[in-house]
Amino acid sequence: MPHRRSVLLRGLAFSLWPDWGWAQMQPGQDVAAILKERVDVGRETMGLVAAFLDGDRHSITAYGQSGSPDNRPLDGDTVFEIGSITKVFTALLFADMVLRGELAPGDPAAKYLPASVRMPDFEGTPVTLMDLATYTSGLPRMPSNFAPKDWSNPYIDYTPERLYDYLSSHKLAHKPGKHYEYANLGFGLLGHILERRAGKSYEELVVSRICMPLGMDNTRITLSNSMQQRLARGHSAVLAPVANWDFSVLAGAGAFRSTANDLMKFLRMCLNPAEGPVASALQMTLSERRPGAEELDVALGWFISSQFGDELIWKSGGTGGYATFIGYSTKTRRNCIVLSNAADYDPNIALGTHLINAAYPLAKIRREVPVDPAVLAACAGRYEVSPNFILTVHAEGTRLFIQATAQPEFEVFAESETEFFYRVVDAQVSFALSGGGVVSSLTLHQNGKHLPGKRLP
Repeated sequence: MPHRRSVLLRGLAFSLWPDWGWAQMQPGQDVAAILKERVDVGRETMGLVAAFLDGDRHSITAYGQSGSPDNRPLDGDTVFEIGSITKVFTALLFADMVLRGELAPGDPAAKYLPASVRMPDFEGTPVTLMDLATYTSGLPRMPSNFAPKDWSNPYIDYTPERLYDYLSSHKLAHKPGKHYEYANLGFGLLGHILERRAGKSYEELVVSRICMPLGMDNTRITLSNSMQQRLARGHSAVLAPVANWDFSVLAGAGAFRSTANDLMKFLRMCLNPAEGPVASALQMTLSERRPGAEELDVALGWFISSQFGDELIWKSGGTGGYATFIGYSTKTRRNCIVLSNAADYDPNIALGTHLINAAYPLAKIRREVPVDPAVLAACAGRYEVSPNFILTVHAEGTRLFIQATAQPEFEVFAESETEFFYRVVDAQVSFALSGGGVVSSLTLHQNGKHLPGKRLP
């Protein structure tokens, strides 16, 4: 996903269908039930579109609301921001330019930047284009001078000049090619380098070299009138309407919008790569693999999960109001695209991987229940998880909010009078009662850890 402010302990998360063969599988009814539960019961999103390919056939299941001004029904032509799925297009464009002899994988990134930019290296080892494409550049996830004037549209004012200032002053903490770190900055920089090398805008390059050959007429950064009319409204994790995102120099990290029908054209090429420039470039994006985070490997843009005797090639995306997923199994050829018009990032990834291989569990459905305001008021206070990490809790009528040290405040939702959950991240908080109904402590549950916090006087 292009950017998420750090939340709590900072983590990445990743029904029961019978084990049918893919050709026997009829997604419709079962997928519809799953989507309905995620929307109506879990309230994870306003709406979902799930798409599948089976040879020459395809199916689309949609549930929920688009939130558009005319409340246009969700379908395969509904437009979503696809966020970091854009990185796959950036990697594919890079591979295409390599195959055309326009640049080389081992070229230093500095070669394609203005002479005035002092691109950082690590003890003389430069950052190469391949390092940027495989999340191993040694650059951080985001530049330290990323300070939006408007967090509702955070990328629009991050210009080439600010990028150049950052690169010229930054020192690498890791040797390029050796250390995985998710790469909004890296892919934004790569996209910028590609447009500088070609003398065309990043969008022009992706459209002319990827979208047009594949007939993807509804995959663009700049929306046509028709795409604008079909755009689903984005929503936050708490289902409040939010603004769409616009990009400047970091467009290669997450600027594209698309539809399920267009992404199925791309997925069909991934599953059945024919001869041609796009297919050859796709094969190159999977040829280099490096260790990623936890149980992931990374290719050029793609993630690779090897669990449950299977291999999944996939990529997720997320912006302020959307969560997206595209992936397939190299062994069973099961595949799916999942598009959501809310920021339910982790549940959407879990849904996508589950729809490809049911051994991947769905995210737990958490049911919100009403709680007496007096009970919520009793939870208010400051809780010390560590000397440098305090959770400040306050109640507003029937709502409860928690703010961690140096982080934004977020609402939490009750599963019971003492158990609460976040929607912005996969984390929960339990309150412990002492005698007389007084709340004496809490426990933060996240990433498999259970961290107690004593209530401060």
